[in-house]
Formats: sequence, C-alpha cells, structure tokens
Amino acid sequence: MVTLRQAPPRVEDEGIGLSSEDIAVLQEIERRILWLSTLIVHHANNVRENPDKPTKVGGHQASSASVVTIMTALYFQFLRAGDRTSIKPHASPVFHACQYLLGRLDERYLTTLRELGGLQSYPSRTKDPDPVDFSTGSVGLGAVAPVFAALAARYAELKFGSVSSNRFISLIGDAELDEGNVWETVAEEAIQGLGNVIWIIDLNRQSLDRVIPGIKAARLKALFAGAGWSVLEAKYGTSLEAAMEARGGDALRRRIDSMSNEEYQSLIRVIDGAELRRRLADVADRRWHRGILDAVTDVPDDQLQTLVGNLGGHDLPKLLQVLDEADRVDHAPVVIFAYTVKGYGLTFAGDPMNHSQLLTNTQLEHLREEFGIDEVDQWARFASDSAPGAWCAATTERFREEHAATSLPLDAIPDSIDTRHPKQTSTQEAFGRTLLRAGEIPHIGERIVTMSPDVATSTHLAGWINKSGVFSIEEAHDFESDAKRMLRWQPSPNGQHIELGISEMNLFMALSQFGLTEELSGQPLIPIGTVYDPFICRGLDALIYGLYIHSKMIFAGTPAGVSLSPEGGAHQSTVTPSLGIELPNLVYFEPTFGREVDWMLLEALRQCCDREHGLSTYLRLSTKPIDQSLMDEALARLGEDELRRQVLAGGYRLVDRTVDASDLADSDVVHIATGGIMVPEAVEAARRLHEEGVAANVINVTSGNRLYGAGREARRAQLRDARAPLDLGQLATLFPKGERRAPIVTVQDGASHSLAFLGSIWGVPVVPLGVDEFGQSGSRQAVYRTVGIDAEQIFNAGMLALDLVEN
Repeated sequence: MVTLRQAPPRVEDEGIGLSSEDIAVLQEIERRILWLSTLIVHHANNVRENPDKPTKVGGHQASSASVVTIMTALYFQFLRAGDRTSIKPHASPVFHACQYLLGRLDERYLTTLRELGGLQSYPSRTKDPDPVDFSTGSVGLGAVAPVFAALAARYAELKFGSVSSNRFISLIGDAELDEGNVWETVAEEAIQGLGNVIWIIDLNRQSLDRVIPGIKAARLKALFAGAGWSVLEAKYGTSLEAAMEARGGDALRRRIDSMSNEEYQSLIRVIDGAELRRRLADVADRRWHRGILDAVTDVPDDQLQTLVGNLGGHDLPKLLQVLDEADRVDHAPVVIFAYTVKGYGLTFAGDPMNHSQLLTNTQLEHLREEFGIDEVDQWARFASDSAPGAWCAATTERFREEHAATSLPLDAIPDSIDTRHPKQTSTQEAFGRTLLRAGEIPHIGERIVTMSPDVATSTHLAGWINKSGVFSIEEAHDFESDAKRMLRWQPSPNGQHIELGISEMNLFMALSQFGLTEELSGQPLIPIGTVYDPFICRGLDALIYGLYIHSKMIFAGTPAGVSLSPEGGAHQSTVTPSLGIELPNLVYFEPTFGREVDWMLLEALRQCCDREHGLSTYLRLSTKPIDQSLMDEALARLGEDELRRQVLAGGYRLVDRTVDASDLADSDVVHIATGGIMVPEAVEAARRLHEEGVAANVINVTSGNRLYGAGREARRAQLRDARAPLDLGQLATLFPKGERRAPIVTVQDGASHSLAFLGSIWGVPVVPLGVDEFGQSGSRQAVYRTVGIDAEQIFNAGMLALDLVEN
C-alpha cells in the first residue's frame, strides 16, 4: 500500500513560507480528511440501511483519495476569501470532509451521502447543504464553468468597479480531458488573458476502465500551451526530487520518466522493498542500473515504496510551491498537472480496477488504527485547543466574506415598452428592435450583456452592437477607423456584446455563468444569447447544466423550424418546441407578433431580476414575416393589459368564433391551437372552415411550456387532495365550459406531439400536425405542403377532427 507516511520534506527549500511544524499540522489535517472521506462512503454502503439492495449506494473512495493532498493544500492554505472552486465529481466526499472540518457542514450530514435530502453524489450548488460554488457531475462541464465565471467577473469588475470574487479554480480528473467541450473552452479566444483562472489536473493516469497511456500527458500539455495557457506541473515530491538530485539521481529520474504508466502503477504496489529495488533497477544499460541503485542506496527497504510513490500531487510543500507559482501568473489562465496515485493511502492504491472498489470492514478498521482515530467518536473534528483545530479555525476566518451583493429590483422592469414595429415583420427582427429599447431601461440596460457563437449579425444583434459595442478585456486597435462601416465592430472594455467562437457549448456555459454573477461575484448581469435554433441541440448538455444550477439567462433560438425553408434540413429545427416544454427551470415562449416579443422579453428580464423564484427564458423566433394586423381584433376585444396577461400566461384566442363566426351553430366547433410561426396558416384555415359552416377558434399558444405546466399542476393538486377544485388557470380561459368537448387541431413548426397534450386536458380528440421528418430546401409553402402544415392541411385536419367526434 502507498501510505501517507513520507520522508521529511525539504520545506525550507521550497519558499512557501511554512515551517516543518506547519507542514506536520497540514499532514495531520490531510490524514483526517482521508479518513472522513473514506468513512463517508463506507457508512453509506456498509452501515446505513439500503432499501435498494442488491443495488449498491456507490461512491468513489479511490478517486477521492487521489486528491486529498491537493484539497488540503487548497482549502487549508492556498485559498482565501472570494476564491471560487470547482471540485471533480468523484471527490465530493473529500469536499464535504473539508467543509465539515471548517465548520461549514453539520456532522449529521456526514452519514447521508446519496440519501434523499442529504449529501449529493456529486457537488451541487443547488442541492447540497454546504456551500458549493460550481456543480459538477456532468463530466467536463463543471470543470470549465469557472473559466466563464472568471470572464463574467472580469466583465463585471471592468463595468462596475468591484466584485466579491477573486480567483477561479478547477480541480479536474484527467479523464475529464477526454470531453470535447473542455477543449472548446481551452481554445476560446474570449478567455485569453484571464489571469485569475487556475486548473489543477488530477493526473492519476486512470480512467473508469483502464490505465491511460503515458504519452497522453505530454500531448495534453502541448495542447494547453498552444492555446496560450501557462503550463506548470507538480510531478515529483520533495523526497523523490531530493533522491533525483543526489548521486545517481539522474538515472533514477530517467528511469521513472521513461517507464510506462502501467509499469509505474505496478511498481508502486510492490510492498517488498528488496523486490521493488530489483525491479526499479531492472534496465539493460549497466550505467543506469548502477546509478539507480546508488540513488536509493540509503533508503531502507521499508521506506522505498513510499519514496517511489512520492509524487508531486501528494507532497504538500511541492503543491504549495507550484500553486504559489501559478498565482503569480497574471496574463493567462494556468493549468497545473499534479501527478497522483488513484487510491493513495488506501490498500488498493494504484490498482487499475480500483475505481469503484470499497474498503472492507477489516481494511477500514486498520486505517482507523493507523490514523489513531477514536473508535467511539469516529466523526470527530479536531479539538479546538489542538494545533490542527486552531489551523482549521484560522482558515475558516480567512474565508469570511464581507462583500454584499448588488440586486436589481423587480419593479425596475416596466409592463410595456414603446417599440415601433412595422406592419409586417418577423419575430427575429422584432427581437433586435426590442433589445435596443430594453437597453434604455434605467438600471437594467447597463446590466445586459449579449453573446453569440459567431452568429450575431445573422440573428439581428447588429443594432445592439452598433449601440453598445463589442467587449474585450483590452481595447483592440482599429486599423480601419476612417472607413465607413454599417457595423461598428471595435472590441473594448466598454462593449456589451461578447462574440464567441462557433461553439454552442461555450455559448450556454457562458450564459449560465454570467447568469450567476450576482451570486458568485456580487454584481448582477443579465445575459442574453442568440443561437441558430437547430443548434440548441449542440449545446444541450451545457444548457441543461445551466438550468440545473438555477442560472438566470435568456436565449433566443432563431431562425426556427422548416420556415427557414431555403436552408434545408440541416438548419431546420423540429425538436426544440419539445425541449422548451420539457426542460425544468425554463420558461419557453414562441411569439407571433412584435408586441408579443416586447412583453416576453420584459418578462424574461423580470425573471432574471427575481433571484429567488426567477427562471431562465427561451424565445423561439423566426425570420418569417408576419402581418401584424392579425393581432388587431384580439387587442381590441381584450384590451392591452388583459392581452398581455394572457400572452404571458401561455396563450389567447386570436380568432374567437363567437366574434368572427357568431352566426354559426355551436354544434360544429373546432379549436386550432398553433405555435407562433404558423399563425397565418391557422387563421387562413379557420376562415375556410367558417365558410364551410364550421365554427373554428384559433388559439395562439405563446407558451406551450406554461400551458402544460398549468395542466400538470392542476392534476397534481387533485392527486394530493381528491376534493381539491380543478384550477386550470389560463387553460380554462382558452377553452370555456361550452366548448370543452370540441376537438382540437394542433399545429407546430416542429414535432407534432409538442402541443398534442392539449387534448388530454378535457379528454377530446386531437389531430396533431407538425414536422416529424427531416426537412429540405424549397419555398416556404412548398415545404409546408410537403410536411403537412400548410393552410390546406390544417383545414382538412379541422374537418377530420369533427368526424372523429361524430364517430
């Protein structure tokens, strides 16, 4: 077993400002963290009752053990107030052990790992009881979140003068570097020059199933350096480095440097000192052989395993030295490769298959005895009058933050905004106009920051950019300052638009972290992103991450649907309406008219200002021109205030048969419920149905998300209490009592099922129309006919719906 017992470190040579006695105290804290993190997992699997047997509770003792020294160096020496940290998912027990020793987690939670209401399997800022800065678990996302949070903090600091955050630090498992989104972030131009970002790679050279080839580390370092990052390493500990600097040390260094990861993992598990010495010196070159033996000649057999396993990631003086070096880099992000052993300090250290292994009761008891843990009080913190206890108390005090966050008042957002839309316009064009007016709202406009993945001009952000400018940390030289340009693209710290590379993952990661700037850095920002609607799916993992952490952001997916007919199937979205309805913590709107865009964007801003209950907002927009007069009758009938209320509640009766076809019989009623883009076709179909004697209503579904939510909550209320009245909210307004048995035709420029749920509210027949195949290039009406959502097909569906009722 590779133990935590090490040869005395050369503290005085490392320039870290700590004495040997200080290091001894930190090593005692380190042992307690290893014990507690191991016990947390053990208790969850072997002590607490498991009602789901034979399924195990799970947890990762080996992955936790590999970062105990790093976490000790971070939390008990390096970190200070304002630092924000992201901890690799499988190290959550170590994180909670640290928080417990710092007095930021109650002891009762230590026995609740993976229990409902207890410690989450992976660090969660929304569900864990202790303070988590960045949720991790979806591999690669939590790792990069601090980079975009650092960018947000730098933006806020340049704009508003001060922030509560300091450095942004990620502790990342080396296998996480297999995730493509990591490299999209590393290479992102917008983050260049961030000197407050430090990544620490836990290079234990093991993934879930295998030992990773050694050549990979060199390639990774080169990739970081090529992207402009400062690359450091903590490869060997102070004891091993001392041996490498002594007589024969060069041969020892070359031997360990050149051996494969697989051989090294095998070597450090050799307990017999004589056998380990023989295998270490087993090389063909006689000079190497002699030099290796000379380098370890003074090391007793019982200490040789400890020496060979003395990697930099398990050596406190070495780690603190490299962290101090990283802190001095102020011109670029820093990555530290910390070499570790997976399972360090436990019986299965370095075992290629130790990822999910757990200590037996006997092995845990041996560890308790080795560390001198009280059998009666195994969860104990350090005594307050002990050196480790005093160190923990001083560290807790160092983390205390005094900065109060600035908040944006909800009443700063007006009910309406005076945007002048032409008689015919698309919702994408309307969005560009409305955004300009939103930027004029006192106290709010200055907090808006837009971003896009290289699609700013094609998503109608040009006007905003001309007015607000493009952001960069340093002002860029304008080589064409005298040229006449329609777009003023001059990056500077004064801009309010961030242009990202073509990476939807980076867009949603940036939106999510800018949407938490109030919580992480004390300055509220309102991030608004634009993205081609079909490519929301490219960034879906990052979007879900942002919603999971309760970020407050706004994004417009545009252009949407097969209505973008010339572009063909590769650029025509179909599943996004379903995502808008299904994703938690999200409000989804699909407007038809410019006035609706005004109201929806204001509501989205309001949601961002509401830090306790607010949600993120998705606007699904289109480049399809819409006749704005189609809204006039509903506006006159309902009045502006009531129409606005209904739009934000999820929908309204755009064509009301009691007004537009009052002479028709009540016996033949059909509802046409449609998403925003398809309103003109639905209105045309309703007109033709009226001519055929069918009393058709057109319901403009502005938010299928809110309508579905109203129906779901009403049924859940009845499940809780069968006598509870049925409160369907806006659904009751859309379908008044006399019409609730009428059939429904749903029309969506997207998957046909996305609005079909409306039939389940009253248990009536539904004919769902939508796009259930990949599109193709063509004129808009030709594509509509091909997929079956043109006015003719909607009319036919209305007639069929009536037949279904009669039969």
